[in-house]
Amino acid sequence: MLRQKIRCREIAATDIDAVADLLTRGFSGRPRRYWMQGLRRQAAREVPKGYPRFGYMLDADGEAVGVLLLLYTSRISGDEAAIHCNLSSWYVDPAFRNYATLLTRIAQRHREVTYLNISPATWTWPIIETQGFNSYCSGLFFSVPALSRVTPGMTVEIVSPARQEIEGLPDSETELLARHARYGCLSLVCHAAGGKTFPFILQRLRIRRGWIAPPAMQLVYCRDIADYVQCAGTIGRALIRRGKILVIVDSNGAVPGLAGIFSRARGRKYFKGPHRPRLADLTDTELVLYGP
Repeated sequence: MLRQKIRCREIAATDIDAVADLLTRGFSGRPRRYWMQGLRRQAAREVPKGYPRFGYMLDADGEAVGVLLLLYTSRISGDEAAIHCNLSSWYVDPAFRNYATLLTRIAQRHREVTYLNISPATWTWPIIETQGFNSYCSGLFFSVPALSRVTPGMTVEIVSPARQEIEGLPDSETELLARHARYGCLSLVCHAAGGKTFPFILQRLRIRRGWIAPPAMQLVYCRDIADYVQCAGTIGRALIRRGKILVIVDSNGAVPGLAGIFSRARGRKYFKGPHRPRLADLTDTELVLYGP
């Protein structure tokens, strides 16, 4: 029998169907349409020049047998542009697990890039830490924003996917909110009586199999957690009209000024690289491109 030729290469647009088939085999709880929707979004989005659009795959004589999806984004860290990469879904067919390290080694070879793992299974935490990753988020704060006081004169506005201009926001932030609305997120702005505008992006959460999750959303973006604290009452009342009660916030402890509970049982997030990610910024990650 001839030995198969195994190589690790970038995923091309022509590989999307094969990659979706592979991921569907690897993640039994996700239908194929889930992967195709996310891959099509990756195909259409802007990617920093010089970095792969989709990620890498293991190719065995032309057949996809392993995959690691990567989502590259250019962000501002302090006063400079920084490249972040969300290490997303990883799967290798059992017969080729000996080659799995090829994917991770090639995917993490750029020293200038900050790599993120925002959805590690709890049993993988020690493994991730031995690979040089550090935790920047230790848990989740389950907030009940409707219990917060409403700031007098504050109003809330839902941002549509086609929105091109929002008073009080730069064009780049308006585009960020509109783009995430197109991904299915709830983008909104709170307008304070004094004229200040606060942008927010929230994502619905998936109902877990075997138990009924409370109506909840994940805070994907705000400029600062303090902004959410200030606007929580107004946001909470707007969400109740949509049947949502909880807003889950990435956190390293209880959030002063918010009613809720902090838990370290899940929600830990890791990074490796030159720029420590900030809390409350999960924009352009797997959470929004692929969904909860």
